[in-house]
Amino acid sequence: MSKVKMIGSALKNMPWEDRPEGHREVLWRSSKNPIIPRNATSTSNSVFNSAVVPYKDGFAGVFRCDNTCRDMLIHRGFSKDGVNWEIDDEPIRFKCDDPEIGNFVYAYDPRVCFLEDRYYITWCNGYHGPTIGVGYTFDFETFYQLENAFLPYNRNGVLFPRKINGKYAMVSRPSDTGHTAFGDIFYSESPDMVYWGRHRHVMARGKGWQSTKIGAGPIPIETTEGWLLIYHGVLTSCNGYVYSMGAALLDLDEPWKVITRGKPYILSPQEIYECVGDVPNVVFPCAALTDPATGRIGIYYGAADSVTGVAFGYVDEIIDFIKKNPY
Repeated sequence: MSKVKMIGSALKNMPWEDRPEGHREVLWRSSKNPIIPRNATSTSNSVFNSAVVPYKDGFAGVFRCDNTCRDMLIHRGFSKDGVNWEIDDEPIRFKCDDPEIGNFVYAYDPRVCFLEDRYYITWCNGYHGPTIGVGYTFDFETFYQLENAFLPYNRNGVLFPRKINGKYAMVSRPSDTGHTAFGDIFYSESPDMVYWGRHRHVMARGKGWQSTKIGAGPIPIETTEGWLLIYHGVLTSCNGYVYSMGAALLDLDEPWKVITRGKPYILSPQEIYECVGDVPNVVFPCAALTDPATGRIGIYYGAADSVTGVAFGYVDEIIDFIKKNPY
């Protein structure tokens, strides 16, 4: 086994369950899944594709909550253990200097990234089509919205947790107005979190489970061997889209360069709560908690666009797996 080390602070209270006896896959699901049900708030039709981070002596999160009118909005939540969550009934309201940018149409699939002195939130934001909204908070009480990162159409905007070569960095997936039937991952950078450029291609669609489109998942995890990128891939089956989870390793200084990429998925929709829901056959990763001291990773993912689950693994084993099974 490799001696890969994750860069970051210890997280002694991260949720964790040991691998079940006889389990052979690189990831295993929590026995408590789905940890967040679809009716977690008084108004929610579904709670999924959401992001969590360590905060104070517990955890905070930004959650996609589609309400019973089927509006797509993002809500705040807190947890002491990362498993049992209290999510606000009301959506997040951002303060924004520009009423045009701050005029919410919809918001979904958030990611949360602690960077420098604050928690940045990125999400798919409605502005004449889907694009990447950007905001931040210091305390999960007051939220501020910045300029959208890109022109429509774009989804899956995911920040890196530190500057790279002195610039803020993000990966995203250019898309279209509909339920996009294509998509590669691109890298962009910014001097100020407002103006984005120097775009570079990172990864194209592949074969099999990732043959229709791919998109970044949780905030990339810095390791001694590169950035570990957990991502989703989509297969177009005879019964529609199937969303699975994969992993790749990117260069630390030039993240648009792929060191290795796994050919097999690391998790696919197989449990009933992943196969049955508003959108069947979906696992969609959006967040990861990490403990460098133990190498443990907990990946939060949306299941069937209805509920939220968590899966566990070790950084050594994930990287070993994609190295031994390269694309």
